[in-house]
Amino acid sequence: MVENTAISRNTYDQVMLPIYAPANCIPVRGKGSRVWDQRGKEYIDFAGGIAVLALGHCHPALVEVLKQQGEKLWHVSNIFTNEPTLTLAQKLIDATFAQRVFFANSGAEANEAAFKLARRYAITHHHPHKTKILAFHHAFHGRTFFTVSVGGQPQYAEGFGPKPADIVHVPFNDLDAVRAAIDDDTCAVVLEPIQGEGGVTPATVAFLHGVRELCNQHQALLVLDEVQSGMGRTGKLYAYQHYGVQPDILTTAKALGGGFPISAMLTTDSIAMAMETGAHGTTYGGNPLACAIGCAALDIINTPEVLEGVEKRHDMILHALEKMNQKYGIFCEFRGKGLLIGAELKVEYHGKVREILQQVVDQGLMLLSAGDSILRFTPSLIIPEDEIAEGMARLDRAISRWLNK
Repeated sequence: MVENTAISRNTYDQVMLPIYAPANCIPVRGKGSRVWDQRGKEYIDFAGGIAVLALGHCHPALVEVLKQQGEKLWHVSNIFTNEPTLTLAQKLIDATFAQRVFFANSGAEANEAAFKLARRYAITHHHPHKTKILAFHHAFHGRTFFTVSVGGQPQYAEGFGPKPADIVHVPFNDLDAVRAAIDDDTCAVVLEPIQGEGGVTPATVAFLHGVRELCNQHQALLVLDEVQSGMGRTGKLYAYQHYGVQPDILTTAKALGGGFPISAMLTTDSIAMAMETGAHGTTYGGNPLACAIGCAALDIINTPEVLEGVEKRHDMILHALEKMNQKYGIFCEFRGKGLLIGAELKVEYHGKVREILQQVVDQGLMLLSAGDSILRFTPSLIIPEDEIAEGMARLDRAISRWLNK
């Protein structure tokens, strides 16, 4: 592969807003769970575009749908509806608790819509002061000003002026804290069934059931952010299906388009009716190109062979991590569900994840962090077993070199 010398990593520093710190390599091609950079170096992808590429890079079925729909209809705006949008909405309704769907382009937009809907419903069905949103420390819900304020990581919301009011944060998995904070002015409790960015921490069954009961007692809506945990990531289509708890509103994005930008907010008939024409909107949301690809991704992911294969791949990664830890002793805990896995470093190695990730890239592996002390694994749900083995071998070499540098 010939390197494009006109574009380099230095170009990023010259032309882009300095809000990211991307790796030095520039990927130019991907196929399945392998990626090649400008220089032709090959990587195994355990990051999946941050849990987006549930079917890997350039899945043939998605590519074919992209080509077919790309020659039919890309965009008509919300002045008209279109067939792929309605088809995908019906597929999501058939597969979940939902009766109504709103499409957008990103997880943040879906969450923004969810939070606005929760407040509108509470104000119109109860009273104008029922606006409190109860959320959790270390949560992540997006980067719009509303969603970043509901998120429980203050560093992302500071320095931008006054924040939206009536948002209260309590510790995750602490039902007593929720019980102490919730009241009849609470419109919604918002949580991720598995906190992703905040450390790959699953909600306990007792906690989620307890939150559902408290929401019922105080006529508050339960909003589940499944942007990262949804679309087969945990071995069910959505993580709430492991718990036997039904949300009032659910958000989904990332893997919904298999790499193409699309998101959705799902809810029930009665809650949806709180929104009237013009109460919310989006230019690109529900465009036929995105929704056609979303249909294809959902049809493939929501099958027994894909969902049942997630647990087997989870076990392979965990077994390799445990063997690695017997050699190096750097991890204190492994947690998560399905192919959303976190490996936390021991206290003496806290804050060292970036150093490890640099070695990981050098060894030809793409991997994530969740904070500064946790390695995060979000590979394709259909990554071949031999590529899992090779990727874990590369991680082993990276950790060995890091420890002996």
